[in-house]
Amino acid sequence: MVSLPHQDPHSLPSPPCLCCRKQKDQFDNLEKHTQWGIDVLEKYIKFVKERTEIELSYAKQLRNLSKKYQPKKNSKEEEEYRYTSTRAFVATLNEMNDYAGQHEVISENMTSLITGELSRYVQELKQERKSHFHDGRKAQQHIETCWKQLEASKRRFERDCKEADRAQQYFEKMDADINVTKADVEKARQQAQLRHQMAEDSKAEYSSTLQKFNSEQHDHYYTHIPNIFQKIQEMEERRIVRIGESMKTFAEVDRQVIPIIGKCLDEITKAAESVDHKNDSQLVIEAYKSGFEPPGDVDFEDFTQPMKRTISESSLSNSRGDGRSEPKFGSKSKGKLWPFIKKNKSPKQQKEPLSHRFNEFMTSKPKIHCFRSLKRGGAGPEDFSNLPPEQRRKKLQQKVDELNRDIQKEMDQRDALTKMKDVYIKNPQMGDAASVDQRLAELGQNIEKLRLEVQKFEGWLAEVEGRLPARTEQPRRQSGLYEAQNPSAVNSCAQDRESSPDGSYTEEQSQETGMKVPATDFDDEFDDEEPLPTIGTCKALYTFEGQNEGTISVAEGEMLYVIEEDKGDGWTRIRRNEDEEGYVPTSYVEVYLDKNAKGAMTYI
Repeated sequence: MVSLPHQDPHSLPSPPCLCCRKQKDQFDNLEKHTQWGIDVLEKYIKFVKERTEIELSYAKQLRNLSKKYQPKKNSKEEEEYRYTSTRAFVATLNEMNDYAGQHEVISENMTSLITGELSRYVQELKQERKSHFHDGRKAQQHIETCWKQLEASKRRFERDCKEADRAQQYFEKMDADINVTKADVEKARQQAQLRHQMAEDSKAEYSSTLQKFNSEQHDHYYTHIPNIFQKIQEMEERRIVRIGESMKTFAEVDRQVIPIIGKCLDEITKAAESVDHKNDSQLVIEAYKSGFEPPGDVDFEDFTQPMKRTISESSLSNSRGDGRSEPKFGSKSKGKLWPFIKKNKSPKQQKEPLSHRFNEFMTSKPKIHCFRSLKRGGAGPEDFSNLPPEQRRKKLQQKVDELNRDIQKEMDQRDALTKMKDVYIKNPQMGDAASVDQRLAELGQNIEKLRLEVQKFEGWLAEVEGRLPARTEQPRRQSGLYEAQNPSAVNSCAQDRESSPDGSYTEEQSQETGMKVPATDFDDEFDDEEPLPTIGTCKALYTFEGQNEGTISVAEGEMLYVIEEDKGDGWTRIRRNEDEEGYVPTSYVEVYLDKNAKGAMTYI
C-alpha cells in the first residue's frame, strides 16, 4: 500500500498564491510611485519652460522699450541728444538693450541645460521603468506557472495513491472470497500492482516538481525580485538626483549673468554721473546766442527846458558817443534814412505838412522783418538770412561741412570707378571700359555743382563772419525827442526790429536801426533828398509780388537798376524808374554790380 509522504506542517512554506498576491500589490504600489515621480519631473520641465517664455517675453519688451525711445535718425530729436542728460538717457537705453540680452541668455541656457536635457531623460526614464516592471511581471508569472505545475503534480500523485489503495483493498477482498475464481483473483492482483506502480511514478514526479518549484521560488524571492526592486530603486534615486541637479542649474544660470547685469547697472550709474548741468547750459547758450550787441546806456533827458520843434546841436553830440554828426533831413545824403517810403507819391501826398508825415512814420511799424522771413517753395531763405548772425554763421558752417562731405563721397565713387576702368582697360574680358564713362561724367558734373555751392555758402559765411560785431564798448542807446514824443511807437519799432512774428530774428545795421536825429527844421520834406545812384543792374529770376510796404513787385526776366546791395539781411534795393523803387529778396534776382562801385560783387 502506498501512502503519502509525511511532511511537517511547520516546514511547509506559505501558500505561494498569497505571496504572489502580496508581491503583486507591491508592484502596483511601486508602479504608482514611479509614475508620480515622472509626473513631478514633467511638471518641473513645464515650469522651467514657462520661465524661459517669460524671460524671452521680458527681453522682447525691454528691447521694444529701448527701441521706442531711441533717437530717430535725421530728425530734430536727434539734435537734442547732444546734451549730457540726454546722452546719459541714450546710454541707459543701450544698457537696457544689453540687459534684455542677458535675459535672453537665461532663456537659452535654461532651454538647453534643463528643459532639453530633462525631456530626453524623461523619455529614457519611461523606457527603463517599463522594462523593469515588465521583468517583474514576467518573473511573477513564471513563479505562478511553477506553482500551478506543482499543484497539478500533487493532485495527480494524490489521485494515483487513492486509486492504488482502492485496487489493493479490492484484491484483498477477492482473495478472501472462496467463491471467486482463481483467474479473477489474479486479475485483481495485477490491477493492484499496476495502480501501485502508477502511484510510485506520480510520487517521483511530484517530488521532482516540488524540488524544482522550491528552487524557482527561492530564486524568485531572493534573486530575481530583489534585483528588479533594486533596479527600480536606483532608477528612482537617479530621478531624484537629476531633478536636484536641474534645480541647482536653474540657480546657476541666473547667477552666471549677474556680473554682466551688474556691469550694465554700473554703466547706467556711470552715465548718470556724467550728467553735467554746466555743460548743458553752455550748449544752450552756444545754440541760441544771437551775436547782437547789447544796447547801450540810456541818456538822461532834461525836461526842465521847454520842448522845441527842433533838436539842438548839443543834444546830437550825445547821440552815439562816436563824435560824428548825423546827416540832416534836408541834406543830399545817399544813406538809407527812410527805407520804407516809396518814391511814387501823388502830388497831394507831396504837399502834406512835414509834421503829419513825421508822426505817421513814427506811429507805423517797419515791415522789413516780415520780408526777411519769406519762404520760397516752403523753405527758409537759402542764405539763412532770417536768423541772427551767430545762428546764421553756424547754419552756414554746417551747410559747408555737409557739402564737403558730399563732395568727398562723390570723389570716392569717382576714384573707385576710375580704378575699375583701369582694370577693364588692362583686362578687357572683365568688362567694357567705356561703360563707366557716362557715370564718371555724371560724377564730375555733380562734384562741380557741389563745389559751386560750397563757394556760394563760403562767400555768405565770410560775409557773416566779417559782419559779426567785435566785443567792444557797448553802444549807448539814443534818447531824444522821438522817445519823448511817442515812446510807445519807439518801443514797438525796436521790438519789431529784433524779432519777426514767426520767431526769426532780423539783422539790422546800426545805421539802419539807429534813429537819425535831424539837425535842421522839420519844414524840409523827405522827397527833397536826391535819389540814390545806381550801382549796377539786376535780372529778376522769379516773379515777386511786393504786397508789403517798402517792397516792389517784379516780373520774371525783368531788368532793373540796383541802388543798394544786400547788407546781409537777404534784401536788395532796386529801382524801376525815377518814381518806383523798393526791396526784393536777393535770392529772387541776379545782380550785376558795376566794377567801379564800392564793394562791387556779383550775387547768383
